[in-house]
Amino acid sequence: MESRHLRYALALAEHQHFGRAAASLGIAQPPLSTQIAAIEREVGERLFDRTPRGVFPTAAGTAFLARARLALSEMTAAAIEAGRAARGETGQLRMGFIGSALLDPLPGVLGRFRVARPDVRLDLREMNSLDGTAALAAGELDVAVGRGAPRGAGVDGLVTVPIGADHLVAVVGTAHPFSGYAEIRLRQLTAEQLIMSAPAQEPAVAARLRDLFGADAAALDAATISRDVHTIIGLAACGVGVGLGPARMRLVTRKDIWFCDIAPHVRLPDLQLSFRAADDSPVLAAFLDVVRANCAEVGSRLDDVLARREARSIKQ
Repeated sequence: MESRHLRYALALAEHQHFGRAAASLGIAQPPLSTQIAAIEREVGERLFDRTPRGVFPTAAGTAFLARARLALSEMTAAAIEAGRAARGETGQLRMGFIGSALLDPLPGVLGRFRVARPDVRLDLREMNSLDGTAALAAGELDVAVGRGAPRGAGVDGLVTVPIGADHLVAVVGTAHPFSGYAEIRLRQLTAEQLIMSAPAQEPAVAARLRDLFGADAAALDAATISRDVHTIIGLAACGVGVGLGPARMRLVTRKDIWFCDIAPHVRLPDLQLSFRAADDSPVLAAFLDVVRANCAEVGSRLDDVLARREARSIKQ
């Protein structure tokens, strides 16, 4: 039995006349009579009484029509939900990210995505770059935001684009001798108690710092290790030492801290957004559209990726 058969029965119940029901459906009366009779044979019960006063549902017909209305309503809802899912308006986006990305650009990106796709459920997990890459390659995430190029098994199947450049800055409490200085020299840090993220949290940054410190890398080995940039800032405010982190830490406004640039300028590995090349999820496509509109650093590479995805979708 097809959905049109249900509509035929409902139209007949509404108009109580074969001719009027047929006209409302845009078909001739004989085919409608034939179809109603076929429905009754399939159901095995008489669904309508044909009387001189009109056509009326029997008890069996009343029960059938109630279910028919529900079935048609569910079919309509199913078609609507299918369309919304195909447009990326429903579903789930699983994202892993490093903590510093919450300073910028994730607040703007996620905020705009929530407005554009309010019915998409966000599964957000803070994790270091290596763990994020591993989870993405294993299919446990849809998107990963980390620092530096992804490393490890499965990276060949990922697409990675930069979403934020950054450089190294120092943060100190306002009572520290560096407070008030716009810039300090890198060599001045070798005699300080440093505060930094664990190498496992930011391996690309740790490797960059070790190269820069060279023979003075002992200062890094003695550093106070923190979990995220907010802890680095908090410990610096307490006078524990000099915090090192990305320049986006400046977005944290506190009266008890001071940020200093470091000379020579130390470029950090870019923030990178990665996703699986074979992932054709409409939700992911919708998220990438928001990223492209809000992160100038993605450049033409993401444009090319999204254009290829759109072309593939049209062909399908």
